[in-house]
Amino acid sequence: MSVAAPTHRPHRLLGLAGVGLVATVAAMATTTVAAALAGAAGVDFEVPEGGEVIPLAGFAVVTGVFSVVGVVLAVVLGRFSVRPVERFRWTAVALTAISLVPPFLVGAAPATVGALVVLHLVAAAVMIPALAWGLGRWNRARDGRVLD
Repeated sequence: MSVAAPTHRPHRLLGLAGVGLVATVAAMATTTVAAALAGAAGVDFEVPEGGEVIPLAGFAVVTGVFSVVGVVLAVVLGRFSVRPVERFRWTAVALTAISLVPPFLVGAAPATVGALVVLHLVAAAVMIPALAWGLGRWNRARDGRVLD
């Protein structure tokens, strides 16, 4: 009786999570730098409801939290969807579009609203392609296809 040796496959979830972690850190850094540049250009990031100014660290924290939500979404779709990359892209773009609404509802100055919208798009521009790429690699590995 012969026992086949187990095949070694890298843990695909860790690969996708690793891509997600790197993209999350990149998105946090990018949005924070962009917010700092906008602040240097005169955008005050004051939200009239309460009169508080959004601190730079706040951009990093919020970007990090919602980026992790994107990673979880990618993992869930990768596990349960027949076409995870396509579903992820559509869902992520729809959620990004929804995220563009709140800046218009807080009654902030036009420059603040514009900067907040751009920051949402910057974070999405980092996270969506990175997670779609990582999800595609994960999906190909799951299906037993050779990775490039």
